[in-house]
Amino acid sequence: MLKLYGSSRSRASIVQWYLEEVGVPYDFVLLDMRAEEHRQPEFLEVNPIGKVPAIVDGDFKLWESGAILLYLSEKYGEMPESLEKRAEIAQWIFFANATLSVGLSSEATREREMPRLLTPLDRIFEKQTFMMGDQLTVADIAVGSILAYISTMFGIDFSDYPHIAEYVRHMSERPAFQKTIGAMLTVKR
Repeated sequence: MLKLYGSSRSRASIVQWYLEEVGVPYDFVLLDMRAEEHRQPEFLEVNPIGKVPAIVDGDFKLWESGAILLYLSEKYGEMPESLEKRAEIAQWIFFANATLSVGLSSEATREREMPRLLTPLDRIFEKQTFMMGDQLTVADIAVGSILAYISTMFGIDFSDYPHIAEYVRHMSERPAFQKTIGAMLTVKR
C-alpha cells in the first residue's frame, strides 16, 4: 500500500485530497515535527532533505507535493494523453506551488501580487468550472488547495474576484476536500 508521510501542518493534506478524489488506498504516516521525527534516519531514507510530504509506493520514493501530485495523476488519475495537456496541468501545479503560494502567503508581496495573480484566474473561472475546463484534474487540487488555504489562514477576501470565490466554495464542498484540507483548516483556525 502507498505510504504518505506528513505532519498535521503540511502540504501532505494536498496529496491526501488527491488520493481521496481518485480513491487510492494509502497509509498516512503522521510525523511529529516537534519531536523531529522528520530528521530521524528512518525518514531520511525516504527523503534525505527531511521535509514532508513524501511517499513510498512499493520501492519508489518521492517528495515535494507538486512532483507527488504529477506522479499520482500519471499512475492513478486520468491524465490526458496529449503531451500539451499534461504540460498545461504541470504548469498549473508549478504555478500553485511556486507563484500563487509564494505571492499570496507573504504579507510583504500580497497587496502587489493579488491583482496580478487573481485577476487572470478570475477570468478563467468566469469561463469554466475547473482549471482545465469542465472536469476536475490534479491541477485543481494544487490551485484549489492554495486558494482555500490562503483564504482561510490569511483572511483573504475574494469579493473582488467573484469567480474565484465561487471556485473555492465549490472545491471546499467536495467530500474529499472536507475529509482532508477542510479538516486541517478547521483545526488550524
